[in-house]
Amino acid sequence: MTTTYRSIEGTFRGAPVHMVGDGFRVSNYFPGGSNLGQRFSPFILLDYNAPYEFPPSERVRGVGAHPHRGFETVTIAYDGYIEHHDSKGNHGIIGPGDVQWMTAGSGLLHKEYHEREFSRRGGLFHMIQLWVNLPRAHKMHAPRYQELLKSGMGREELPDNGGEVRVIAGEYNGVRGPAETFTPVNLFDIAFRQGGKAEFTLPASYNTAALVLRGSAVINGSQQAAEGDFILFANTEGAIAIEGQTDDTLVIVLSGEPIDEPVFQHGPFVMNSREELIEAFQDFQQGKMGHPDF
Repeated sequence: MTTTYRSIEGTFRGAPVHMVGDGFRVSNYFPGGSNLGQRFSPFILLDYNAPYEFPPSERVRGVGAHPHRGFETVTIAYDGYIEHHDSKGNHGIIGPGDVQWMTAGSGLLHKEYHEREFSRRGGLFHMIQLWVNLPRAHKMHAPRYQELLKSGMGREELPDNGGEVRVIAGEYNGVRGPAETFTPVNLFDIAFRQGGKAEFTLPASYNTAALVLRGSAVINGSQQAAEGDFILFANTEGAIAIEGQTDDTLVIVLSGEPIDEPVFQHGPFVMNSREELIEAFQDFQQGKMGHPDF
């Protein structure tokens, strides 16, 4: 029986590398590295810090207190240690295999930086940050913080000792991830051994893509994907098949139900109207999102 595969709409590369603060050396895949815009809702930003060796430093590198409203930040650590503080009293440190999922909601200030001991010794740093939009009904939800540790992730072994799927959010072959989301979102980390295959079907209406973080892969039996390639799937019916070409191929799959609402974004705020953006800036300036000394 012949498998019908979901068609591929395009392959993108990230924008040239730039620094966010002094601790994150990232390539922006969207919106800066492509013309996706709202095409990839509910995801609105992807910054990728490919593996980079930071030298030892007594000064902690990172980004100081800054505001957010109207969406969620998702930070996935592969190498190195990232520390988080926010104006609602949340604090966490994540390392290899861990994820932090922060709901900015109605607004807060947060800062993220290299964990102090990691800064002092230096080392390999590798991470992703996603921004996930919130629907109008939840834009002003109370802020919250989910620390999703490696030990709590959903896991599914691939057939024939082909590797492992780590489920951060959503469901893969009946295995659920620990993240609580406001709209349907699937996030799968897939670590392949050479020749390992992952095959799955997601709703055609869900915007779906895969990013090759390491190694290389074959998509849907024929499309070659190199390290750094972002493969956007069309919204068509069909399965998705990914085959790792090396023993250390690593691919992340992002998929979610689009939020069919107006998007007004400026800097750290993502709202549904210009008036709501103005209100967000005013609330920030008036200290309603918290004091920066936390």
